[in-house]
Amino acid sequence: MKYTIAIITLAFCFFLSSCKKGLLDKTDPTRIGTGVFYQDVAQVNRAINGIYGQLQGITNVNYIFKEMISDNTTIDLNPSDRGGAAGWEAFEYSTVNSGNGEITNLWVRYYQAMYNINLTLEKLATSPIDDAAKKPLDSELKFLRGFLYFDLVRYFGNVVIVTNTFKSPAEAYDLLRSTSADEVYAQIETDLKAAIDGLPSKANQAAALKGRATKGTAQATLGEMYLTLKKYPEAVNTLKELLTQGYSLMPNYADVFDITQKNNAESVFEIQYQGDNDLGENSNFMYVFAPRTSGNVIVGFAGQGLGGRNIPTNNMIAAYEAGDLRKDVSLKTGFTKDGVFYPIPYVNKYNHAHTIPGRTNDNWPIYRYADVLLMLAEAINEATGPSSDAEGYLNQVRTRAGLTAKTGLSKDDFRTAVLKERRVELAFENHRWFDLKRTMDPAALAAFMNAHGAEEKANPTVDRGGVAFNQLDYVYEAKEAIFPVPASEILVNNKLTQNDGY
Repeated sequence: MKYTIAIITLAFCFFLSSCKKGLLDKTDPTRIGTGVFYQDVAQVNRAINGIYGQLQGITNVNYIFKEMISDNTTIDLNPSDRGGAAGWEAFEYSTVNSGNGEITNLWVRYYQAMYNINLTLEKLATSPIDDAAKKPLDSELKFLRGFLYFDLVRYFGNVVIVTNTFKSPAEAYDLLRSTSADEVYAQIETDLKAAIDGLPSKANQAAALKGRATKGTAQATLGEMYLTLKKYPEAVNTLKELLTQGYSLMPNYADVFDITQKNNAESVFEIQYQGDNDLGENSNFMYVFAPRTSGNVIVGFAGQGLGGRNIPTNNMIAAYEAGDLRKDVSLKTGFTKDGVFYPIPYVNKYNHAHTIPGRTNDNWPIYRYADVLLMLAEAINEATGPSSDAEGYLNQVRTRAGLTAKTGLSKDDFRTAVLKERRVELAFENHRWFDLKRTMDPAALAAFMNAHGAEEKANPTVDRGGVAFNQLDYVYEAKEAIFPVPASEILVNNKLTQNDGY
């Protein structure tokens, strides 16, 4: 399925812009106005596809905030170009402040998508579509809203909750942050439960909608939310319901990411991309992640600007046990160019052949069945201890990886084993930072990340070309468990408050 982005042009009035129409503004006869759109299922599906298109943009950069910020990855620093120092590099070195442009873009991307979700929900409610056809559409939109708010609350804490559009720009200036993160989680739970009630199972999803959210997608998200809130019995019950939806592990780990097997039996939710064409729906992860000086050795095309971002750390590489079949699929420890081996690691999961430079065909996994099994193992252990069921879910994942089963562990040791298993099984899929946040309090997280920073300073994964570390690099504080609210948003709406410490 292709996400078509350019189906409706919606003015984004939220927080930033004035929506007043000038005297010389004219209606474009080539565009369909929102007042006459959303009249049938096909039109609403096109609008929802547009929102999935926004998820592509969000996913394109989320590695910065979910992987590179953690101990999993670092950067292949460019000594001659320090343009990213105040932006994306700050997440690697823990120097983020409220004026960081990536923080502003992060906030805006999510709320732009939220505006379109709320608009489509409102238009759907008053459309002539019959109720039976409306329900799955309404449910899918509520899943998308809950899914985005689940990220936002973990990024920023008690964010602004908006479930409607505005009649005038002035309304945006009266918005306040929610009273607590619990209020945000309550909204997420409401949306996800509605989604579970109305979405089809993966097996019953229409072929034309393949790749969009299903009942299992919403169950995985709700299960993770309960796990995050330490509501372990609820997490167990929700995730066990997902086990009945027909998912299974792929026989080989590499099959999970094979571009010829998209949306496979293990896929609970993945962001869709389509490469090898000029439609603008392609991914380009391998170009962003390839070492800067690797030329055409990794991507297959010369003369491409390579990002050198999301480089696996020495610590990440060492996390793999001997004989783990996932290691070579997930990463490479270097590349050979002109007969010389360069020990610069890189992510290999999204490295597949393609025909047009910069336009790859790799989807991005959000939830996989392996993830669900590990969440379930964790939830059972936290609720009742390391039972045979919990061990069985963990060991399904380990067996596929060619590793021996874990048995007879204490509750604490099982907790450690599951977190480590999640790290290597889900490496470079944007889970690590939230896993660390979920399993540590802010002070413990700061201590953990300071230890990682000290290790990276003492033995950098990638040579820095003579660029010394700043004295503030890798100095973590407990406040950094959540991001600052963008300064630009507070400037526009001074009723918004800043997170402590920023």
